[in-house]
Amino acid sequence: MSRSGIWQKNLSSALEYESFAPSPLPPSPPVELDTKTHELLITAHKNLALLDGLSSRIPNVNLFISMYVRKEALMSSQIEGTQATLEDILDPLIDENANQNVAGVINYIKATKYAIQRLNDLPLCNRLIRETHAVLMENVRGQEKTPGEFRRSQNWIGGSGSTLRTARYIPPTPEYMNEAMSRLERFMNQDEYFGSLDVLVRAALIHYQFETIHPFLDGNGRIGRLLVILFLMAKGLISTPALYISYFLKRNRAEYYDRLAYVRTAGDYEQWVSFFLSAIKESTYDAIAAIDKLLALHIANTGLIAGTGRSSKTLKKVFAYLEEHPIIEIQKTAAALEISFNTAASAINRLLEAGILVQTENVRRNRTFSYEAYLDILREGT
Repeated sequence: MSRSGIWQKNLSSALEYESFAPSPLPPSPPVELDTKTHELLITAHKNLALLDGLSSRIPNVNLFISMYVRKEALMSSQIEGTQATLEDILDPLIDENANQNVAGVINYIKATKYAIQRLNDLPLCNRLIRETHAVLMENVRGQEKTPGEFRRSQNWIGGSGSTLRTARYIPPTPEYMNEAMSRLERFMNQDEYFGSLDVLVRAALIHYQFETIHPFLDGNGRIGRLLVILFLMAKGLISTPALYISYFLKRNRAEYYDRLAYVRTAGDYEQWVSFFLSAIKESTYDAIAAIDKLLALHIANTGLIAGTGRSSKTLKKVFAYLEEHPIIEIQKTAAALEISFNTAASAINRLLEAGILVQTENVRRNRTFSYEAYLDILREGT
């Protein structure tokens, strides 16, 4: 067996194909970081600590984190070719005009929240991964591909219409896949054996290994990227999912796939770890800059609506709702805040007059309004 694994022959004659069986983690010989990669590692750790401290101190932290989860869900899904925009998933009328692309992103958001909640009860284990996959694939395209279950058949990666003969990559057989996932589960959790490895290096190796094993018939890329966030949270490096690594991976999609493949073909884990640490470093820079902008916007607009009296109290209530739902509609806003339609409409008109909101539809029925300055910050990269 090579450093990264072996190609195994399956079936025979015209049906013969080769699948890849990855070596167990950690690699042997061990990963060695050169000076440049070691500097990346130090910077990535510093940035993560800064991001975590910053995200825990901002006002309405849950509202900001909710936006980050949505952005990560959107970009992770876009890597897989999903055609959806930020406006699509924030549309207050989503129940009426949801399509399969948008539903897939909404499910990713649900899966992220579900997995983080389950970390309170379970370690980061195969059971949690399967449960999260079931949430991800519920009632969307690919739901026929055994949601919540590891595959029982051979899968492959390639373009539309590709076969086992023409596939770009063929993951391990179902039998080896189950064994490999059991080993990966131990690597994620047995700190007494693997704790000497830096957590970020382990995260890089875990993501590579999961993508190489490809244990599901669909949704592997999205679950594999979510696994990074969950592992860092499980190990205490971050306390909230304020890191959107898919922004960097989407910008560098071809290199992302090429570097994963190069580990399999050349056994070069070091180049993948270096790329992964660059992703962490750049993603933390982006997140910190976005938080700074969102915080400045929050302070400026809170000042604009400051005042006294009952109407001011309602206005602040609607503004707080707006930071969680930056595209709103009067009737749903009124229902969510348990205020009358006219009271909601009055507050929204005042936000329009202050320049905080803009109307997004000219049709009087079901008019929607957007918090454009807020959305502009979140749109970057989407």
